[in-house]
Amino acid sequence: MRIWALSDLHVSHPDNRGVLDGFPALPDDWLILAGDVTHGTERLDRCLERLTRKFRQVVWVPGNHELWTVPKAAPALRGVALYARLVRIARSHGVLTPEDPYPVVEHPDGPVLIAPLFLLYDYSFRPPHVRRDDVVRWARETGAVCGDELLLHPDPFPDRDSWCAARCEDAEARLASYPADLPKILVNHYPLEEEHAVLPRIPRFTPWCGTRRTRGWHRRYNACAVVYGHLHIRGTQWLDGVPFHEVSLGYPKQWDRGRGVGAYLQEVTPDRRDAGSRRRGAQNPPTRRAVG
Repeated sequence: MRIWALSDLHVSHPDNRGVLDGFPALPDDWLILAGDVTHGTERLDRCLERLTRKFRQVVWVPGNHELWTVPKAAPALRGVALYARLVRIARSHGVLTPEDPYPVVEHPDGPVLIAPLFLLYDYSFRPPHVRRDDVVRWARETGAVCGDELLLHPDPFPDRDSWCAARCEDAEARLASYPADLPKILVNHYPLEEEHAVLPRIPRFTPWCGTRRTRGWHRRYNACAVVYGHLHIRGTQWLDGVPFHEVSLGYPKQWDRGRGVGAYLQEVTPDRRDAGSRRRGAQNPPTRRAVG
């Protein structure tokens, strides 16, 4: 039994629609989908139906694209109502979501908890001199803008900041309810650490990339690995001895279709050392383990 992760399939893009055909069949393994599979409830339904045929278990967290309310799309759900609809779709295929009990997986290296998180962002990934009320204008000064400003609605919350705060508080309570010494794989669409939200080509896009509320969660909750996407910059970084895997596939120009999607699956291997040992240990070099 192995655990694989991938995000940002963006199957709604015409040139990425064949992505699902290239997934290898790994019926003994788990697949983590870290958001932005597609936008549109019907497309997500079709994607999950196909992927659950190929893996023993699929775990999904939403990205911002799943939460888009696209004009003229049906049903025209927004915010929490749309998220609830996405959860119902995932559950209809046996997919685990952030609303389900966190599963404890009997991995060959020992038991590990997988925590699918839906935390959003609150624009706090910004320089100290930029006020919250000015952050969108500040980003637009260099052409950085996120479609969420038009398509991702927080209803019934007054703003995305409030929705993010509620999601983080809920996740903190749930994570704290599990044994502290149980290793955990934290899964979120957005990076948990601000220092990982680095986008050289669009540096002012960071306000849409996470929240400072999650700083240090990998230490607080004994994470043996963290999985995220959103940035479209694949790779593994190490912090306090914990691997942080950015697992985006990305838009068509950001991956090589000749290699096949299986080459981009990231294996997530639990680090069995306790949190203190990981912090004291050497920083391991970046690694990627691919299928095929």
